[in-house]
Amino acid sequence: MCFKLASSRATDRLMLLAAAALFSTGGAAVKASSMTSWQLAGCRSLTAAFVLFILLPQCRKRWSLRMLPVAGAYAATLALYVVANRLTTAANAIFLQSAAPLYIVVLGPLLLREKLFRRDIVFGAAVFIGMAFFFVSSPPPAHTAPNPGLGNLIGVVVGVVWALTLLGLRWLGRSGGSQNNDSAAAVVCGNLMAFLACSPFIFPMKAPSMTDWSIVLYLGVFQIGLAYVLVTRSMRRVPAFEASLLLLAEPVLNPLWAWLIHSEHPGAWALIGGAVILVASSTKVWFNRSTTNGESV
Repeated sequence: MCFKLASSRATDRLMLLAAAALFSTGGAAVKASSMTSWQLAGCRSLTAAFVLFILLPQCRKRWSLRMLPVAGAYAATLALYVVANRLTTAANAIFLQSAAPLYIVVLGPLLLREKLFRRDIVFGAAVFIGMAFFFVSSPPPAHTAPNPGLGNLIGVVVGVVWALTLLGLRWLGRSGGSQNNDSAAAVVCGNLMAFLACSPFIFPMKAPSMTDWSIVLYLGVFQIGLAYVLVTRSMRRVPAFEASLLLLAEPVLNPLWAWLIHSEHPGAWALIGGAVILVASSTKVWFNRSTTNGESV
């Protein structure tokens, strides 16, 4: 029995790592398409909505008006991430999104009345310093990153709306009912809202190539759809502490795929800033776990 339980948890950890790996391929895949940012974001989200609606039965059980703000924040994350990724390097886009915990530290006490601890302020300062490195020196425009400055600014906005998404999902869990149902419904609805928001910019569309449609299907079915299913199924037995650390593989792998596929080289300042953000996030997860276990911080 113990061996079976250990085996199940090991499988769940591998599923989380697989999900992080799938999430991480988004940057390189987005840069490989000839479709515009809005066309790609809209088609990706529409595909993902259908996939999630089919694979997650719980998302069909609960739809309510209170999930709409959460779905809206998630829709903004989905669409703007593609725009940011097209303008700046994949490393910059994902690292700036990974700064979301900084905004959670600021907005959590305001929106959810969560207590702010001294270590949260230290963590926020560390992430802010890490973000500052992205704006010390912008790399010159390149084929895969034609406007790094604007892309970095949009990347900051992506971090904010992603933080609002995470806070919203937490709020749904506190509001009663089934957290899994509410969260799944919000994710599906968010993808549909992203498609609707991008629709005015999708048409007219010149005939996409087979490569473009293959990228859309991959992003919708695997990079969002399958990855989210793996996360929801594996989180049942993996502690939040381990899950948070395993999912940090996404921002680590994301620039690697962009380098291997597109020969994209993020600037040295961006790598330093990303490292600061990842170390700060990992440290905060560790301290949160210690506090939960009753250890002194």
